[in-house]
Formats: sequence, structure tokens, C-alpha cells
Amino acid sequence: MTKITAAEVNQLRKQTGAGMMDCKKALTECDGDMEKAIDLLRKKGQKVASKRADRESTEGVVIAKTNKNNNYGAVVMINCETDFVAKNEDFINYVDSIVDLAIANNVKNIDDLKEIELNGRKIKDTIIDQTGVIGEKIELGKFEVLEAAKVYAYNHQGNRLATILGLNDIKADNLDQIGRELAMQVAAMAPIAVDKDDVDASVIEHEKEIGKEQARLEGKAEELLDKIAMGKLNKFFKESTLLNQDFIRDTKKTVRQYLAETSKDLKVTGFKRVMLDSK
Repeated sequence: MTKITAAEVNQLRKQTGAGMMDCKKALTECDGDMEKAIDLLRKKGQKVASKRADRESTEGVVIAKTNKNNNYGAVVMINCETDFVAKNEDFINYVDSIVDLAIANNVKNIDDLKEIELNGRKIKDTIIDQTGVIGEKIELGKFEVLEAAKVYAYNHQGNRLATILGLNDIKADNLDQIGRELAMQVAAMAPIAVDKDDVDASVIEHEKEIGKEQARLEGKAEELLDKIAMGKLNKFFKESTLLNQDFIRDTKKTVRQYLAETSKDLKVTGFKRVMLDSK
């Protein structure tokens, strides 16, 4: 029987992400042949992935980061089946490495991200490998990017929620504080757009129809329905658009007012919010 060394096991583990015992077993079965052991572990991943294809992967890890120039940010969500796996340090590090690759390669969309190589394997293939290693369905759930003069990232404790937010200026006073606080605002208050003009027309029409129907059910006169619906729509804008929301640090002012106090030219160019249970 071929003697398997600790160095060989460690090498295989680095290449595949598999556990120490799985690596030792694979090398033993393959008489110490590293390439055959890698193939064996990959086949195991494909087999497990096939068996678990219909399972729900509603747990996972969400991580956001920016590049060194802070003008590009990315958020990655990798899903798994259980909270136990989501809290595993190796799994969190795996997701973290994917975010780092996205940043390093300035990736623009999820399809391109899947093709980037991690340790010589395309990310889409490492997802299958991880399925074999972990024994759960693993998916690349979401990938969002943002480019701006200044981008800020916020990761909520527990790796279930992350945001990135862009500002148009790099010289405004207290810029880092503003960026961090607004990225946290997005996380806490879940706006759907920066301002009311950025809300999709279909969403606006939907909210107006809901407002009319609510007023109709309350017995309001038909000729008043449009006016009542507009009032409800304005309330929706205040609750659901970033600049019109109450600022969480000081609810006596809106986010728009908070920005204006700092710099009349400072603007939010966009944001992305990824939450685990929003899949």
C-alpha cells in the first residue's frame, strides 16, 4: 500500500477544499496519484450535486468589499442548505475568496464571475466541488457590483446581509463617515431606489392601484380615489426611497437633508443590497 504523507494530504486539500480525511481517503484509493485523487473528489461533488439538485439552499453567506481605490464594490451571496455550514469558517473563507477574485478582476456580472478561476478551477466548477466536500447543495445565489467616484461596503454581523453604496464626490468633508452611515441606512431600511424618480413606473402604478383599492374598501367616494392614492404613494416614496427616508441617526431629518447639510453637491449615485432571505 502506498504511504500517504501529510504534505500530500495538505496539497490536495489546498487544491480541492476537501476535508483532511476525504483527501487522505482519495489519495489512498488512488495509490497516491494526485491527479486521480482530484478527479475522484470532483466526481464525488458532481454526484452529490446531482442528488441534491431539488433541495432548497436558503442559508448561506453574503460578503461585500471594495477595491483599493474604493471606486468599485461587489457583493457575493453563496447559498447552502443549513446554518451550520453557513457558520463554518472554511465556507466563509471560500466566499471571501470569491469576492476577492471579483474585486481583483473587476468583474461586471454573475456570468463572468462563474468563469473566473480559483486555484486553477472555474468558480462554477468549484461550486460543484464544494457540494461534494460539504455534502449540501451549494449555489452562487447573487452577485452585485457598483462603480462610483467613491464606493462604501457594509457587512452586517452574521454574514446574512451586505450593502454597497456609491457617492459622486471624493473630497467632501466627513466623506467616510457619510458613506458608512448611508450604507448602514440601506441595510437597515431596505430602500428600493435612491429617489422617487428612480422607482420603476410599473411599481408606481402598482402602488397607486393598491392605494385606490384600499380607499375603495374603506368606502371612500370614487371621485376621491385618485387623490387618496397619491397620498399613499407619497408615503410609499418616503418609506421606500433612500433620500426621502428618515435618517436613522437622526429621525428629525431625512437622508436628503443630512446630505445637504454636509455638501450641496454630494449625491448618492446608487446602491445594492443583498440579504440572504431575499433570494
